[in-house]
Amino acid sequence: MGIVDTLAAKLAEDTLKAMDEMGEERLFTEVGDILAASSQSLEEAYLMEVRVRLAERLARQFLVKKVKDFRADKPKKKPG
Repeated sequence: MGIVDTLAAKLAEDTLKAMDEMGEERLFTEVGDILAASSQSLEEAYLMEVRVRLAERLARQFLVKKVKDFRADKPKKKPG
């Protein structure tokens, strides 16, 4: 992993933490705008990192709900 990827990953991680704490769903776009003014390479890597993490979050929430619903609907085995 090169320096651009390393910096982008860390910045994406920190941004998502800040978004969660502050409740600002679009904060990552503001950070991306700052990056765009100085480094297109870092901006692109950062936005990819953010999008991948957000997509993983949504997929994980979906999976957890599906498993929870499945377990709730599954008939309980009676002892003995």
